[in-house]
Amino acid sequence: MPFLTVAGARTHYVHRRPVPADGPPVVFVHGAGGTHQHWLYQVRDLPGSPTYAIDLPGHGRSEGHGRNAISTYGDWLVEFLDAAGEDRAVLVGHSMGGAIVMDTALRHAGRVAGLGLVATGARLRVAPAILNGILEDPEAAVRLICEFSFGPEISPETVRLGRRQMGAIPPEVIHGDFIACDAFNVMDRLGEIAAPAFVLCGTQDHLTPSKYSVYLRDRIARSVLHLVEGAGHMVMVERPEAVVEALSSFLASL
Repeated sequence: MPFLTVAGARTHYVHRRPVPADGPPVVFVHGAGGTHQHWLYQVRDLPGSPTYAIDLPGHGRSEGHGRNAISTYGDWLVEFLDAAGEDRAVLVGHSMGGAIVMDTALRHAGRVAGLGLVATGARLRVAPAILNGILEDPEAAVRLICEFSFGPEISPETVRLGRRQMGAIPPEVIHGDFIACDAFNVMDRLGEIAAPAFVLCGTQDHLTPSKYSVYLRDRIARSVLHLVEGAGHMVMVERPEAVVEALSSFLASL
């Protein structure tokens, strides 16, 4: 698996370049306490575009320290684009990753060919039970997060796998992610986003309900909304084919 040096630290990512690669490059950004593994289906199956799924610093196999502000993750993402040799890309983010790509679109608009906003919102308040609990009792907090992360149709084994994956991230890194999410608020700035945007959410998402996605669609000028019936917050894991199909249609429209 490849690594790049980003902000002085080794960064792990997975990459696929289909033949022919006639679409724009797509970079997938995971959410709080996540890794590139949440995007493996999309990296593998998205046709036409070179795809990257990254481990943010301090997550997965990436070295370095996690961040505690969305803007510092956004700056890091631009450094990743530089290291990968990509001038512009479609940035697709899940939950906290959605906040990161919105921040990038607002502050580094020239690097963004399009946005994918998956199960995210313009404001991402975090419940105190999670924000405080991740340091006081990490195992219980991770269990609580995963209980709310999946829709009702998902298998118990998938939920257990999600718990194991998040539980492998250092609690202080997850805590920094949630601090970053809790402070994030671009509700009054969405009209400044010039890039075309693809907004997607599961109808059974209890962490970032579909009304968050409707708000994004209504306030980002060049945006489309796709709801996935019955899916929860981890929609790209629960319904990978639906996400690939909807994202492929968006990319074809660029």
